[in-house]
Amino acid sequence: PRAILQWNIGSYKDISHESLSLFRLLEPQIEILVLGTGDRVEWLHPTILKQMRERGIAVEVQDTPNACATFNFLTSERRIVAAGLIPP
Repeated sequence: PRAILQWNIGSYKDISHESLSLFRLLEPQIEILVLGTGDRVEWLHPTILKQMRERGIAVEVQDTPNACATFNFLTSERRIVAAGLIPP
């Protein structure tokens, strides 16, 4: 189902295993998490990405404008997707 939730993240530096727990709790389980890290792509610690993959969730990290476009495209393909977006 469609939902909008507040994700209490100020910058990409706040993204952690704990902050991503929100996305692991969604039902049905999402296939892909699109993360928009603001004005530019910021790389996340590989351990964080690995932990999500181990739970069956692919993570795509992009700048926020492109993350929005990717989210919309995946939604139009009826994929089970979520987006975590940090304003540019």
